[in-house]
Amino acid sequence: MKLHRLLGFAAVTSMAATMAMAGSSNMDFAKMYEKECQGCHGPIHQGGVGSDLRPKALKKKEHNMLVQTILNGRENTAMPSWSSKFSADDASGMVDWLMDWKNTVELTLDFDEVHKTWTKLADVDALAKKYPKATDVKNVKDITFATERDASLVDFIDSTTGKVLSRHKAGFAVHVTVTNKANPRYAYSISRSGKLTMFDIAAPGQPAVASVQVGQESRGLAVSPDGKYILAGNYNPGGAVLCDAHTLEPLKVYDTSRVINPDGQIGPSRVAGIADTPYGPYFAMALKDGGHTYIIDYSKPNFPIVGDIPNIGKILHDCFLNENEGKDYGRYFQIASQGSDLMGIVDFKTKTLAAKVYTGKKSKPHPGQGSSWFNKKMGKQLNATNSMNFGSVVIWESPSWEVVKKVPTAGGGLFVGTSEHTPYIWSDCVLGKPAKYNQVYLINKETLETDRIIRVGKTKGQLIDAHTKKVLQEWDATQHAKVPVLEKAFGKETILPMPDHIGKAVAKPVQPRLLHAEPANHGKWTMISEWTTGRIGIYESKTGKFIKYIENLTTPTFTYSVEHRQHVPGA
Repeated sequence: MKLHRLLGFAAVTSMAATMAMAGSSNMDFAKMYEKECQGCHGPIHQGGVGSDLRPKALKKKEHNMLVQTILNGRENTAMPSWSSKFSADDASGMVDWLMDWKNTVELTLDFDEVHKTWTKLADVDALAKKYPKATDVKNVKDITFATERDASLVDFIDSTTGKVLSRHKAGFAVHVTVTNKANPRYAYSISRSGKLTMFDIAAPGQPAVASVQVGQESRGLAVSPDGKYILAGNYNPGGAVLCDAHTLEPLKVYDTSRVINPDGQIGPSRVAGIADTPYGPYFAMALKDGGHTYIIDYSKPNFPIVGDIPNIGKILHDCFLNENEGKDYGRYFQIASQGSDLMGIVDFKTKTLAAKVYTGKKSKPHPGQGSSWFNKKMGKQLNATNSMNFGSVVIWESPSWEVVKKVPTAGGGLFVGTSEHTPYIWSDCVLGKPAKYNQVYLINKETLETDRIIRVGKTKGQLIDAHTKKVLQEWDATQHAKVPVLEKAFGKETILPMPDHIGKAVAKPVQPRLLHAEPANHGKWTMISEWTTGRIGIYESKTGKFIKYIENLTTPTFTYSVEHRQHVPGA
């Protein structure tokens, strides 16, 4: 979507800069950066999970060293090897382009321009009247969402059977999906291309009913527990957009183009972690570059910011809430500061920073959906995050906020998750070395020791006893070629159907890359995505035993169980 259709801007980027080439490379560096690099390094190259790539920072680096980093990656960081997509000339050209890059565009959120993109795709109330109950499943809570990142798809899956019900185009690199807890027939997705989409998952085919373009690049999403409002956060331009959760009509924008960062400088900030809370009528939104967290009160006229908590740390990212029982349930917004290696604990009650939990030098915490559970042995509420740079699951108490254990794993991870139905927290190693990123660690919630490891190889999978190294289960993990399917019209949408068979066995299988364990089927199953093989593995939540695969997907990433997330504050 062109900028002028959505946002106010000061100037346009030089076309000459975006098409710069080096040697024999024909790569469009601007497009490649937007697709593969921007998520970690930022839309204006300012860094985040990845390094600062602005010319001022890069001129201190040696050119060939940067080329080799692109080609070979950097161990114990989120930077993978790109040798499969970049030739040496491509990498050299990318470095030249980065060193010569100029930020000539300054974007700010414009409410009127955002509002113009609001599109009604179906009559929400008419659909609800026609289909008062779920049509494709027994109950909408039986549904799990999945995102196919590189295919720009949101899938809806029957959690009780593993059958894919429908697959919908929902913007480039669909990032997050959430549900409306007050009325779980409504689901929402946000894409990295800034498209917010609303679905009616009770109607046949789970149709999209509304959409709005909230930015150029977006990440966070949260729905108020009363089901009235949804807040979407932007990377580019910074800020957030509040919408009516029943119609998706934009109601207000929160601009973050001028905020004070932890170094005292004034500049723009991306918005990263966003969460609602059952503790009060609040949304929390974390200013990634500003180091602040804003608290919005959606019960008051004009939805004001009623709390501004500064100096949490640098590069704020993922977040989750505590699950302490009783009056403190959902009271604390736990936000990862990846530039300061800590979890900031924001108190919704006092609207202050309650504590900083240090996760380890250069750990870069990334909790994903996070984990919070009651440890009976200790008699305490515990919380956990993954570390991106090396294999470490950090566990701390609440509300004392003291670290009680660091559990080693095979490599840096992005997601750690659990539920009341499993004795484990499930931690991936997706950022580890290729020899290790095919593993998920099952850590006992009582002993805080790794009990089991799921390891999926190129031809077989194994469930391993972490103490004895004994193989408890082995299964056929043969990889199959994708079966091509054609998009077909579905109302005002196009959808991708699922084939009725799997393709032939792959002659040269790749190393599976496992990530994001999500409880499903009312706690009986846990779903694990396999990024490189294009499938989702289903496992028993109580034992970790393999059950079956959902095949024929493209880079499946997030899964989101409607039933499970009903019971997780802020999820």
